[in-house]
Amino acid sequence: MERPKKKQVLLFHCVEAEDLARKVAAHSDLIQLQSINWRSFDDGFPNLFIKNAHDIRGQHVAFLASFSSTEVIFEQLSVIYALPMLFVASFTVVLPFFPTGSFERIEEEGDVATAFTLARMLSNTPISRGGPTSLVIYDIHALQERFYFSDTVLPVFESGIPLLKERLQQLPALDKIVVAFPDDGAWKRFHKLLDHFPMVICNKVREGDKRFVRIKEGNPAGCHVVIVDDLVQSGGTLIECQKVLAAHGAAKVSAYVTHGVFPKKSWERFLHKNDEKAFTHFWITDSCPNTVKAIATKAPFEVLSLAGSIADALQI
Repeated sequence: MERPKKKQVLLFHCVEAEDLARKVAAHSDLIQLQSINWRSFDDGFPNLFIKNAHDIRGQHVAFLASFSSTEVIFEQLSVIYALPMLFVASFTVVLPFFPTGSFERIEEEGDVATAFTLARMLSNTPISRGGPTSLVIYDIHALQERFYFSDTVLPVFESGIPLLKERLQQLPALDKIVVAFPDDGAWKRFHKLLDHFPMVICNKVREGDKRFVRIKEGNPAGCHVVIVDDLVQSGGTLIECQKVLAAHGAAKVSAYVTHGVFPKKSWERFLHKNDEKAFTHFWITDSCPNTVKAIATKAPFEVLSLAGSIADALQI
């Protein structure tokens, strides 16, 4: 079957995602960066202007978003709602990190599932001339969240795991690498993408009022163990996993998460200090731009860019 012809894409982006947007554009001559005036009125509310709006009629348009805080979501939603109404041929929103994904269920009456709220807001994106908006998200926290979006948008779920696999291939002693998951949830999400590596599965057990990490399956002894999860917040679980793996004979421990959220500079817990190097490598992607700026050049962190993957996704 003949492959569809690749399309020229006009890529808009929020302020935080400018560096990533430039990397995406550098991957393809078919992606052209566009600009928006992110102005504000004196009262703080957005005063936005899409440059060359008349020229994007009939063009394939995309917007690279970053919902790093509630303060920037409203202004970006305003642009997301406006762009498809400018008579564009198609519209794609790339939101690498879906930020409310870790609060996706109601466990007791009164809980508010904010993941569902954000999905509804994005689902209200107007239909463009070419049809529903495509919404590209990387490693959403819970797979069932794909059903939170209505039929007015087309969610496309991608993963950063291929970047990790490519990086692991560059490490010495590939046959000594073991992949570890901090809980059953991470195993369910990722084990099929990493099934050619030996695996260790950890879990949390409760003893009285305390919870401890234990090894449920697998043997880390003598191996370079890479802990894999979708995101990190405080990092407490990763640190507990590292301690358990080291106690069971792991030669080295590293970590990979697609989304390095790290509120309140919690990444500082993982820095190499003097001879203290609990984690040999800590890989994240650039799905959270503010984190990338904060940890640049700081060991053991290394950023695996989503730029090439995003460039490919814009051709879907």
